[in-house]
Amino acid sequence: MRIRKWIYLMLCSSFFLIIYGTRFLTSHHHKKIQGSADDVLKVDPLERLKVFVYDIPEEYNKKLVQRDSRCLKNMFAAEIYMHRYLLSSPIRTLNPEEANWFYTPVYTTCDLTPMGHPMTYNSPHMMTSAIQLIALKWPYWNRTDGADHFFIVPHDFGACFHYQEDIAIQRGILKLMQKATLVQTFGQRNHVCLKGGSVIIPPYIPPKKVQAHLIPPNTPRSIFIYFRGLFYDAVNDPQGGHYARGTRAALWEKFKDNFLFDISTDHSRTYYEDIQRAVFCLCPLGWAPWSPRLVESVLFGCIPVIIADDIILPFSDAIPWHEIGVFVEEKNVPNLVKILTSIPIDEILRKQRLLANPSIKQALLFPQPSQPRDAFHQILNVLARKLPYDDGVFGKPGVEIFKWTDEILDPW
Repeated sequence: MRIRKWIYLMLCSSFFLIIYGTRFLTSHHHKKIQGSADDVLKVDPLERLKVFVYDIPEEYNKKLVQRDSRCLKNMFAAEIYMHRYLLSSPIRTLNPEEANWFYTPVYTTCDLTPMGHPMTYNSPHMMTSAIQLIALKWPYWNRTDGADHFFIVPHDFGACFHYQEDIAIQRGILKLMQKATLVQTFGQRNHVCLKGGSVIIPPYIPPKKVQAHLIPPNTPRSIFIYFRGLFYDAVNDPQGGHYARGTRAALWEKFKDNFLFDISTDHSRTYYEDIQRAVFCLCPLGWAPWSPRLVESVLFGCIPVIIADDIILPFSDAIPWHEIGVFVEEKNVPNLVKILTSIPIDEILRKQRLLANPSIKQALLFPQPSQPRDAFHQILNVLARKLPYDDGVFGKPGVEIFKWTDEILDPW
């Protein structure tokens, strides 16, 4: 009881400093932060890039949205908005001979179940069909085996096209896409669903929705540790132990009655407002290591507590994740109270100052219309830095290095 009272008194004094620090942040001009998005985008990628957007039948993209508009707001919608951005971007070229990148607009996550989940069975077949189409109609895929092409694949496990890790690992990356650059939300070191050279991006969060839920910046952060989401997945993991590698279950069993934790499966209407009232927001892995919580925490100034071993975070060369977040190994979940209460107040305030910087928030959003240093430009910046290609990428003139076989056309 004495220990609990001591922690409570310590937190009360801590919250005063944290609230005061937050007010200080809102009343001062934001200086450029070392390690922020401003540092990476020193050279405008628009000066280097020429992207040819394949004009393929709308059955692969726009008609899917017309059939089910839920695609526009789900966390996989980056594939839609990146396509729209490129169609009107100055980096788009209508002359494929001057292009240094080629983009195929396939909305693989827009064929949804009644529950709103992507139809993972259809995705690889759709992508295979689209690639076969561009390869037969244009000569550019065949000359490089797709090495100068990029795709947006925002599935849980990218181009492995499945939400369950064991099945995704069994499938591996679609054969046709082995040499292409994959722009994906999934990032985990030493994983078969992440190939070298992939571009890790944030999940889509509707920018207007973020603006609609902002609360006064001097609102006290009266919640110490916050989380909303599943702890168990009884439908897909009825025996338990596979979902989140048991991490979320451990969170619930250990801390469901702890007064420092505000955790629940209830996704309340005040979810975004609650994040803005919290000091720490838990971002544990689910089926995949990433989730929208990571972006939501940063956008609303809550220090993300990242619990996902070997995760690779979006735009890690532009966003100082280790400076703004707290990383906790999955095995150390039972020690969360000790870990978080031992962080000095000055360190918490420093992380909040970094989180308040607009350039970090901007780098994680896909606004319409596009704005300087947003997620669109972060992607372009990574693609620009991949240029020029190695000499071995291109085959000899008139020689097709890619050979179509029945094995290639079979997704798995």
